[in-house]
Amino acid sequence: MKVFVTGGTGFIGSHFISQALSAGLDLICLRRPGSQTRISLASEPIWVEGSLEDDLRNELEGCDVFLHLAAHSTNVPYDSLENCLYWNLTASLQLMQRAREAGVRKFIVTGTAFEYGQSGEKYNYIPIDAHLEPSMSYPASKAAASIAFYQWSIEYKLKLQYLRIFQVFGEGENENRLWPSLKKAAISGDDMDLTEGEQVRDFTPVEDVADQLIQALEFERVECGRPLFKNVGTGKPCTIRNFSEFWWKKWAAKGKLNFGSIPYRNDEVMVYVPDLSDQKIKTK
Repeated sequence: MKVFVTGGTGFIGSHFISQALSAGLDLICLRRPGSQTRISLASEPIWVEGSLEDDLRNELEGCDVFLHLAAHSTNVPYDSLENCLYWNLTASLQLMQRAREAGVRKFIVTGTAFEYGQSGEKYNYIPIDAHLEPSMSYPASKAAASIAFYQWSIEYKLKLQYLRIFQVFGEGENENRLWPSLKKAAISGDDMDLTEGEQVRDFTPVEDVADQLIQALEFERVECGRPLFKNVGTGKPCTIRNFSEFWWKKWAAKGKLNFGSIPYRNDEVMVYVPDLSDQKIKTK
């Protein structure tokens, strides 16, 4: 199987490439000039240096699947809504259209659980058909893109999977996020300030997300013009307090976890866990 990948030097993309090459897949990966993967690779894919704006139809010819992992402004502070919409919707759809013109008929796009936004407050387990109520620029742009890709795949009768990923963590993650921050403080022997940690999340190892992406390449249950939307996670609720304490103990940290020293955000959604049951969104 030959797969064209965007976002291969990102956090999830780096792990996907590592595991996909080990599985014997042929990869052509788009990267910005000079960018490097977040983790070291035992072998390298075929790299194409460029941008989502480039005409890559020659490179896309002969590919079986287009896997779109690239995303603009994924970490706080987010870029403007205008810029997020351009890269996550307009430029992304333009490249996907060129992939279609090059003969690709199977597409996988990754989104974010935060597309659900405040809608998440209504559920203990968020279903795939929950309303999208994002309150920030990046997840709003991904939500808008998901709707556009949905219509696009129906219009051209393509096979599309849209995967909303929940709380992924692991090596290569942005250093300002929870797991890397915990690890840094634990190894250095420092204390770490946290909220009370009562927020419930679905913490999924990045290796498991990469494995689910590889499984998705088989396109089981996916029909032309009938896009499949899925939540990606473990389905196992865990509080931030319990998650932090587990890793603090695992790393034999000498410092202290200072729960309650940071206030919750004003828009904090306390429970954010996916429903992983029947996830197919059906068209009429």
